[in-house]
Order: sequence, then C-alpha cells, then structure tokens
Amino acid sequence: AALNPWDVMLCVSGTAIACENALVVAIICYSPALRTPMFVLVGSLATADLLAGLGLILNFVFQYVIRSETVSLLTVGFLVASFAASVSSLLAITVDRYLSLYNALTYYSERTVLCIHTMLAGAWGISLCLGLLPVLGWNCLHDRTACSVVRPLTKSNVTLLSASFFLIFLIMLHLYIEICKIVCRHAHQIALQQHFLTASHYVTTKKGVSTLAIILGTFGASWLPFAIYCVVGDPDYPSVYTYATLLPATYNSMINPIIYAYRNQEIQRSMWVLFCGCFQAKVSFRSRSPSDV
Repeated sequence: AALNPWDVMLCVSGTAIACENALVVAIICYSPALRTPMFVLVGSLATADLLAGLGLILNFVFQYVIRSETVSLLTVGFLVASFAASVSSLLAITVDRYLSLYNALTYYSERTVLCIHTMLAGAWGISLCLGLLPVLGWNCLHDRTACSVVRPLTKSNVTLLSASFFLIFLIMLHLYIEICKIVCRHAHQIALQQHFLTASHYVTTKKGVSTLAIILGTFGASWLPFAIYCVVGDPDYPSVYTYATLLPATYNSMINPIIYAYRNQEIQRSMWVLFCGCFQAKVSFRSRSPSDV
C-alpha cells in the first residue's frame, strides 16, 4: 500500500517520543538518588510514554509490513493501554503535588510511599484492562456499523475512553485550582510575616500559577480535540479528521519529558554524570521539592 503521510508523521512522532522518554527512564534507573516518590511518578509517566512511542512505531510497521486483523487489534490495545497509563500517571503526579503542599509535614512518611505505589498499581491495572477490551472482543471487526472514528474500536469503546479522559481532566483542573489557592495563600502568609508585600512575592506567585496554567493548558490542548472528536465524529467522515486530532494528542507524550523531567535539576545533574562520567563540583544545582511547580 502507498504510504500515508499522516502515518509517517505518527511514526516520526512515536520515534521522538520513544527516544526522549527512554533517556528519562535510563537516567532514573541509573541514578540511585532518584528513588523518591516524585521520581517514581515521573518514571511511571516516562515508561508509559515510551511504550506509547513504541506502539506508534509498531503500528506503522505492522500496518505496511504485516497486515493482519489480529496484529491490528494487539497494536491498538497496546496503544490504548500505553496512552491510558500516560494520562493516569499525569493524574497521579497532580495528586502527588497537591498532597505535598496540603500535607507538607507528613509528605515524606511511609504512608506517602504506600499511597504512591497504590495509585500507580491502580492506574496501570485500569490502563491494562482498557487495552485488553478490544483484544477480548470489544471491536468492530465483524460489525462495521459499530466502528468508531478509530478503527477497530467501537463507538461505545471510544465513548468510554473519552468519558474517562474528561473525568481525569476535570479532577486535574480541580486539583490545580486548589494548588494555586495553596500557593497564593503561602505567599501571602510569608509576606505578612515579613510585615510587607514585596514585588518578589507577587512575581513568585505569578510564576507558579503561570506554570500550572501551562501544564494544564498543554495537556488539555493536546487531548481535548481528539477526545471530543471521538464522541461527536462519525466513521464516515474523512480519516484526515481523525489524524488531525490524534497527532496533537501524541505531542503531549513528547512534551511531558520536558515539563516533568528535563526541567528538574536533579535529573539535569544525573544527565551530566551519565553523559560526561564526571560532575563539576563548581556547578551548583538546587534540588526541586515535590511541591515545586
């Protein structure tokens, strides 16, 4: 079959995603110091995005090399599970940031570690179940009228996935609003203790709120168009509409390492050690706390 340019772009996107996130996973596994709950969550996100990138590559290869319904189902199920794990890991990171601010005094307790591992186990378990649904029979291979804009997923299947995304997005929106309130309240309390409001407090608060807006805005801009189109779209519509909304969704997995990993100075230091084999003591690094936004 002739190459579809959209499939090529998805494959290129998958390659970039896999390379970026493979580096993050390697750094976290390489550095024993990166074992805190925050980095466990970042590692989960990077692993999910790495698998999503590999899934996009495999989907391209199997689509043009091994044309099989069984392989198609396996690939789609793999992609659904990977992207679901990525979105679920983003939710877990948001919950962790909220807890690190709301319960700052008890954040580093054993209870927090147990909570993080429980969240991740639940997130990956649910994601795996969602990925297995089309493989176990929830597909439209034998009933074309039930197909959605993402073949071979059924309309009811993509509706479930979209509804799950909308729920996660609303939860993240609520938590980030609460985080903004806590950040503003802390900045105001510090200013009152110093008996005056300085410009630096306003700048710090504005920077924190702006960063949260960028994080949530990037996530929403990447996934919302595709999630909405999955609900309102019709399989008879031109496939270009599906590609045009799916491609930006993959960019979220490309941006995640930049937002959650490469900006962290502990990971920057580990990258320096990994690639250079040495660390220049004169270069100062400040470790970010989990509550840093």
